[in-house]
Parts: sequence; C-alpha cells; structure tokens
Amino acid sequence: MHKPVFDVTLRSARALTRNVRELTFERTDGAPLVFDAGQWLSLDVMVGVETVRRSYSIASAPDGTGRFEVAVTKVDDGPVSTALHTLVPGEVIKASGPQGFFTRSSAKTGPSLFVGTGTGVTPLRSMLKDALAKGDTRPLWLILGVRTEEDLLYRDELTALATSHPQVRVEFTLSRGSEAWAGRRGYVQTHVHELYDAMAALGQGTPHVYICGLEHMVTGVRDVLRREMALPREQVHSERYD
Repeated sequence: MHKPVFDVTLRSARALTRNVRELTFERTDGAPLVFDAGQWLSLDVMVGVETVRRSYSIASAPDGTGRFEVAVTKVDDGPVSTALHTLVPGEVIKASGPQGFFTRSSAKTGPSLFVGTGTGVTPLRSMLKDALAKGDTRPLWLILGVRTEEDLLYRDELTALATSHPQVRVEFTLSRGSEAWAGRRGYVQTHVHELYDAMAALGQGTPHVYICGLEHMVTGVRDVLRREMALPREQVHSERYD
C-alpha cells in the first residue's frame, strides 16, 4: 500500500543520552500527523549525493498536530544517524508513513506490561502517553533495560509519570550498573516473569505484554512468556529494530 510522502521541518533537538538525540519534526503543510501509538515513519536523509531512507518509531503520542518526535542512536560510521545528529533546526527533509502493526488496542487489552531496551522504549513511550491522554486507568507498567545509568532514556520524564499516575509503574534495569546503582540489575528477561505475575495478581484483567528492542532481547522475552509461562500468542506483542 502506498504511504503518503510529505516534508517535515526539524523544530528542535536535544540529547537524551551521550549517543541518542531526540528530534522534534513538524509537517510543513500544516496537516496533522495521523498515526496509532507504536507505529513508525521513514525519513529520507541526504548522504553525499544520494538519498537514504531509514525508519524510526514515533516516540510521541498522537495529539492532533503535525508534530512528532523520534530518538536516533548515533552509530559509529553510520552515515544516516550521523546526518540526523548534525541536522539543524529549520532544515527540511522528507518523511513517509506511518506504518506498522505494533500497536495497543485500548478496547481489547487489559493491563499492559511494556518491555524495552535502548531506543526500543520509544514506541512504548508513545503507547504509555497515549493511554494516559485517553484517561486509561488500567495498570501501565514499563521496564526499561540499558547498560549504565548514563544510557537511561527519558528517565526523569518516566519517573515523573509514575509519581503522578498511580496506575503507572516504571522500573529500570542495568546490565553494567555502577556500584552506586540501587535499582534492578541484569537483562529485562530476568525480571519479566516476576512483573507479569505481580500485574496479574492485581485482578484487573489479563495483562498484555509489548516488547521492543534488538532481536536477541525480543526473542529472550518471548521465550520466557510463551515457553516458560505458556502465555497465549494473542497476549504477546513485539517489534524488533535490527
């Protein structure tokens, strides 16, 4: 199916971590960007004399405007990510989409357990903020895994959401945390069983799990849920970005 192509202007940019940059774009035609939380867009970036297309999950929630956010990890010797890390507010590039089936149907799901690593948290952030904007009071729990404290994306924002919304719980786990780190340690898959059981014990419906990250992590979490815990396929939703 043909997806619309449109111009977008970079409105602002900020560093989320030492190698992840958040970019806020806006459609130049003034039209709203219509998408479902969890979907992705393709961005066309000039590399030398050719245009290269890369896809990024939308990190922001739908709000009826033409603005949206993405988070881009700078890859060593990666020409596209390098170009996006040097893009200056006011510059215009082309985007197309949205696309993707990694979405959360609020009408069908009960509590939601979001499992992400690195920039895999971006579509989960979109889903979480969208659910809150729509007044969803069912449990919305997130576990985000990264290497070190310095790699935690949206740490302050996510912590604030958990503080201000009783249905939100946010956990961070580090695979290479410092001695001073007092939170969870290890990979996300080592914590999923415990968190799922705790959510199910609340008695507010059957939890659904949304997983996003590199293939190795996604496979590991799915193995825990499907093989070890015997969860039905329809309760486990995933997307990988490698």
